[in-house]
Amino acid sequence: MATSDYNFQNILVIDFGQLGDVVLSLPALKALREKFPAAKISVMSGKSPAQFVEISGLADEVIMVDRVELRDGPRLASIKGVFRIVGDTRRRGFDLVIDLHSLSETNLLGFLSGAKHRIYANRENRSLDFLGRFPEKPPMEDKSRHLTDRYLDVLGPLGIAGAPRFVEIVPPEEELAEIREMYRELDLEGKQLVGLFLGAGHPSRRWSVGKFAGLTRRLVREENRRVLVFLGPEEFHLLDEIREKFPPEAIILDKLKLIPLFAALSMVDVLVSNDTGPMHLAAIAGTKIVLIWDNRGNPIFMPLTEKLVVVSSGTIDEIGVDEVYDAVINSTGDAG
Repeated sequence: MATSDYNFQNILVIDFGQLGDVVLSLPALKALREKFPAAKISVMSGKSPAQFVEISGLADEVIMVDRVELRDGPRLASIKGVFRIVGDTRRRGFDLVIDLHSLSETNLLGFLSGAKHRIYANRENRSLDFLGRFPEKPPMEDKSRHLTDRYLDVLGPLGIAGAPRFVEIVPPEEELAEIREMYRELDLEGKQLVGLFLGAGHPSRRWSVGKFAGLTRRLVREENRRVLVFLGPEEFHLLDEIREKFPPEAIILDKLKLIPLFAALSMVDVLVSNDTGPMHLAAIAGTKIVLIWDNRGNPIFMPLTEKLVVVSSGTIDEIGVDEVYDAVINSTGDAG
């Protein structure tokens, strides 16, 4: 049967990964949506990333799985949870399962789903290829290709090629309204807003608090500019040092949940960030980004937005305040 002859009606996409990984998979979800506009598309994803799949509008249904609880919770409860997921998946009667990340356990879930057709990312030493079932397999994973391209490659057997590599998402209006009100109460209306995100997925990718503080001191010299410091739960340990080193003009926002954070990032003029999940959120919100980048990192995980400026060096500690400041000024159009 030719690929064009397939008319799938009930598709499950297994899209497990970290927040940034799932954000980078959104172009694949959009391409699938456009290929099968009449199909019901369900996406199974982890707890935090699932929120962005849901607001993207690219799935008809989002199945949220707390993988941390399954992994780290009581063993008996975890086993019951796995059986519950398998049973629920079988009851839904999918006719196609696509596993974008292709872990052995998710390949097994796809097999147990009962779906007649199964397409798995072809990952060396990770995929259980014998559990897949489709006339053509995706190409072997090329680790030199950008992660978004690797996700799109998985859809190749469906005749999907040349799809756009980047999508933007508008935050929900309710959260935007709340952030507008918060910014109004902070007297930020009409001001140029520079956001900072100090966290990183790994300590080696984190620019120092002291350098972020030095950057802030330079930025707040402009009367019409405000600096917002965004902190998530994983950055709370930096709070005391930030309060000690940052100038009093800096506004620290450390209570925002994930979707309100997304809305807040969409409303700054530029975000200065280490290599971390919120950088990807700013990208899909259409915000300009100055990325502080350690050249030992892997560029296949960078956002594909055209609004990205990268300040890099051999190690992140070698990057100076002047370089980042100049990038921010150029990004905001203040260079003179």
